Amino acid sequence: FSIALAYVGALFLIASLGDRFFRHGRRNRPRPFIYALSLAVYCTTWTFYGSVGLSARSGLDFLPVYIGPVLLLALGWPLLGKVVKISKRQNITSIADFISARYGKHRMLGALVALVAIIGVVPYISLQLKAVSISIETLIPQIAGRPGIDMALIVAIAMAGFAILFGTRHIDATEHQDGLILAVAVESIVKLVAFLAVGVFVVFWQIGGLAALKEQLTTNPAVTSLFLGPPNWTRWVTISLLSLFAFLLLPRQFHVAVVENAHPGDVRKAAFIFPLYLVAINLFVVPIAAAGLTTFGTLVDADTYVLGLPLAAGHGEIAILVFIGGLSAATAMIIIETVALSIMACNNLVVPLLLSRRAAAMPSADMGRVLIIIRRLAIAAILFLAYSYYAMAGASKALAQTGLISFAAVAQFAPAFIGGLLWRRATARGAIAGIVAGFIAWAYTLLLPSFADSGWMSAAILQEGPFGIDWLRPRALFGLAADPLTHGAVWSLGLNVAAWIGVSLFTRPTPAERMQAAAFITHDDDIGGDAAHVPHGTLRIGELQRAVARYLGDKRTARAFADFARRQRRGLDANADADIDLLRHAEHLLASAVGAASSRLILALLLERNAPASRNTLQLLDDASSAIQYNRDLLQSAIDHMRQGLGVYDRHHNLICWNRRFRQLLHLPADMGSIGEPFGDVLRHVLSRALGRQPTERELQRRLSAVLGARKNVLVHFANSDTVLEVRASKLPDGGHVVTFSDITDRVKSEQALQKANEMLERRVEERTAELLRLNHELARAKARA
Repeated sequence: FSIALAYVGALFLIASLGDRFFRHGRRNRPRPFIYALSLAVYCTTWTFYGSVGLSARSGLDFLPVYIGPVLLLALGWPLLGKVVKISKRQNITSIADFISARYGKHRMLGALVALVAIIGVVPYISLQLKAVSISIETLIPQIAGRPGIDMALIVAIAMAGFAILFGTRHIDATEHQDGLILAVAVESIVKLVAFLAVGVFVVFWQIGGLAALKEQLTTNPAVTSLFLGPPNWTRWVTISLLSLFAFLLLPRQFHVAVVENAHPGDVRKAAFIFPLYLVAINLFVVPIAAAGLTTFGTLVDADTYVLGLPLAAGHGEIAILVFIGGLSAATAMIIIETVALSIMACNNLVVPLLLSRRAAAMPSADMGRVLIIIRRLAIAAILFLAYSYYAMAGASKALAQTGLISFAAVAQFAPAFIGGLLWRRATARGAIAGIVAGFIAWAYTLLLPSFADSGWMSAAILQEGPFGIDWLRPRALFGLAADPLTHGAVWSLGLNVAAWIGVSLFTRPTPAERMQAAAFITHDDDIGGDAAHVPHGTLRIGELQRAVARYLGDKRTARAFADFARRQRRGLDANADADIDLLRHAEHLLASAVGAASSRLILALLLERNAPASRNTLQLLDDASSAIQYNRDLLQSAIDHMRQGLGVYDRHHNLICWNRRFRQLLHLPADMGSIGEPFGDVLRHVLSRALGRQPTERELQRRLSAVLGARKNVLVHFANSDTVLEVRASKLPDGGHVVTFSDITDRVKSEQALQKANEMLERRVEERTAELLRLNHELARAKARA
C-alpha cells in the first residue's frame, strides 16, 4: 500500500508540474508525443494482465484487440481528424455530446447515449477493480480470503478519490487538463517499461533465451496446441471490428483523442507513434503465456502469470515493478473513464432534467459549483456500480471476456456516429431507435449470459431459453448459434443498423437536424449556427452575460465577451439587444460547461422569456434556480443517508453544509451547527463531552491541527461511555475541508478483544514453553543420573 500511495503521490506531483509547465505556453514541443502516449489509456489492465491470460487460454486471440486500433489509425486517421475538427468548432465535451449535436442537439438522444455508455462501460471499470485487487492479493497472499477485507471495495473507494481529485477541478469540460494528460502519458511509459522488464526477465532469465523459447513453443504440447493451431477467423474479425469501434467510441478514448486534443495535426503524428507502442507492449505476451503454462499449468489463474512468474522465481523487485505497471494501467483508465462518464451524466442526464423543471423563482446561485458537485457524485456512483457488477458477475470472469462485453456495448454508437458523418438523411429518431434496439440485443445476448455464467442467476435460461422457449436462448437466438461474442455482436449491431436506417427513412429530419447534418458533413461553420433554428426573441447583452457567468464564472465570461468584442471590432453595451452572432457565441461558451444540448436549452429559455408572444413562459433564471434547489435537495437526500456524520467547511473553517447524522452523532444543541458555525466550536463541544470538562486552548489547537492538517485520523474516546469517534478531514481544492465523524466503537471493541486474545495466547504459549523446558531439563537430569 505504501508503494501504491507513493506512486499516486508522484502522479499528483507530475500533474501539478505539468499544469505549470503548459500554463507558460511551452506546449508545442512535446505535444504530439504526449498526445500519442495519452491514447495508450486504451491499454488497461486487460492489456497488462488479461492479454497474457487470453493468450494462455486461446493462443493468439489477443491480437485482434490491437489490430482494430492499428487499422483505424493507419487507414482511418482522416476520420479521427475530421471528428476532432468538428468537435472543436461545436465545443463538444463527450461522445454523447457529439452524437446529440449531430442530430440537432437532441436532448433525449444525448441522454440515451450517456445512459448506454454508463451501463456498457461499468463492466470494463469492474475489470480494473478485479485486476488491481487480484494483483494485491497475489503480491500479499496473507490478505487473500481474510474475513472483512474486500480488496475490490478498497480499490474502488481509493480510485473514486483519485478520480475526483484528478478530474473535477475544471467547470469547462473542453478546457485542456494538460497536467492530467501528462500524468496519463507518464503512466503509459511506466506500464510499457514494466511489461518489457518482466518480458525480458522471463525470456532471458527464466526461459533461458530465444533458442529455449523456440524449443518450448515447438515441443511443449500444451503450448504448441495453442499457438500453432489455426485461428478462429470469425472471432478475429469480430474482435477487430469491436476494438476499432471501441478505440474511437469508448468515453475515455473520445476524451483523450478528441476533447483533450490541442491540435488536429497531432492525429496524423499519433497514427505513426501509437501503433509502435502497441507492438512494443505486446512483444512479450506469448513468451510470458508460454512460461506461465510451463511453470503453473492450470493451477494458477492465467491472468496472474505476469505477476506470478517473478514471484515464483524469487524476484520481488520485478514483481513490485509489475504491480506498479498494473496500477498505472488501472488508474489511468479509471480516472479518465469516470471523468468522461461523469461529464456525460452531468451534462446529458442531470442538467437537462434540472432545466426542464418548472418551479417557483429561487435566488440565483453559482451553477459552476453545482456542476462540479454533480460530476463528483457521478464518479462515486459509477464506481459503486462497477463494484456491484464485480461482486455479482465480474469476479468469476476472465479479464478479456469482461472487456469484450463493454466493447460490444459502445459499438452500438457506431451506426449513429460514423453513419451520421456520411449520411445526411439520418434522423435523431432513427439514431434513438437503432441504439435502443442494439442495446436491448446486447443486454440479452451478452450481458445477461454473463450474470448466468457467474451463478448470480439460473443458468437454465442459457440452455432452455426464457420460459422454456428454445428459440429465444440468449446464445442461440432464433436457432442461430455461433461463438457467443460473434453471436451477440451480429445480432445487436444488425438490429441497430436496421432500425437506424429504417426509422430514418420513414421520418423527416427537423430543420435543426438538417442544419447540424450540414455542419458535420460539409464543415460549414455558418450552417450549423444559422439563426433559423434559434428561438426568436430579444435579449439584453448584460442579461445574457450574467446568465453565462452563472455557469462559467464572472472572470472567464467577462474575458470571453471582451475577446468577442475585440474580434468583432465593436463595443458591447449591456443595455443593447444581443444579435445572432453574440447568441451563438454565448451558446458556444455554455456548451463547454453543460454540453451542446443543454446549452441550446438554456439559450432557448432565455429567448422565450423575452419573446413578446410568450410572456407566460417561465424565465431561465427561475428554471436555473429551481435546478439549483433540486440539486441541493438531491445532494442533501444523498448525504442524509450516510452512516457517517459529514460537515463541509469553507477555507475559513466555517460550516456550509452538513447531514442529519452530523447533528445526531455529535449531540449538537439546537443553537449549534448552523451555517457559519466555526469548526473549532464544534470540536470544542465534542471534546468537552469526551473529556467530561472544557478542553484547554492547547488541547483544542492540537486536535484542530491534527484533523485539518490531514496528518492522521483523530480518535476521540468519551469518558462517560465506551463510544469512540473517528474524525477525518479531506481538503477541498478551494481550501475548505470535508470533515467526517464515524462511530467506530464496535471496531475498537473488536480490536481490543482480538488484542486480549492474542495476549492470552502468547501467555499460554510462554507457559507451555516454560513447562516443556522444565520437563526437558528434568528428563536430561534423569538420564544423566541413569
